[in-house]
Amino acid sequence: MKQLAATLILALAFVSAGRAAHAQAGKPVTITDANLVTEADLAKLPHMNAALAKAVLAKRPFKTVKDLDNALSSLTKEQRTELYARLFVPINLNTATDEQILLIPGVGNRMLREFKEYRPYTALAQFHREIGKYVDNTELARLEQYVFVPVTK
Repeated sequence: MKQLAATLILALAFVSAGRAAHAQAGKPVTITDANLVTEADLAKLPHMNAALAKAVLAKRPFKTVKDLDNALSSLTKEQRTELYARLFVPINLNTATDEQILLIPGVGNRMLREFKEYRPYTALAQFHREIGKYVDNTELARLEQYVFVPVTK
């Protein structure tokens, strides 16, 4: 049993290391990745019910947040915006479209310009440095949850 536990821990370490090697992702504090959330947890989120949660899960995996947005089209724009404070598909800072960036709650045209101005991002630290010029640390941590920077070799 101890050997099985050790093997599982080692396997998880390799998977985590592999994921970290491909992207630097923001730390989730208040949001959950829509591709990872359980059906039970999804059904507890604002404006969700069991039927909608089941329908959303049937459309996974979501390649982009726009795919998630389409899956939630039965909700109003305001309801989806409220939901996105708790559920999202992280966006690639270097390739995200204007539409994808604007799905981040609280991001308007001014912040959209700032996100795009500093492309290409080579590390999440660059996002902190550049976007941190415009927002405080609390807002920066909130925004970070929605984004990732791919690691290039």
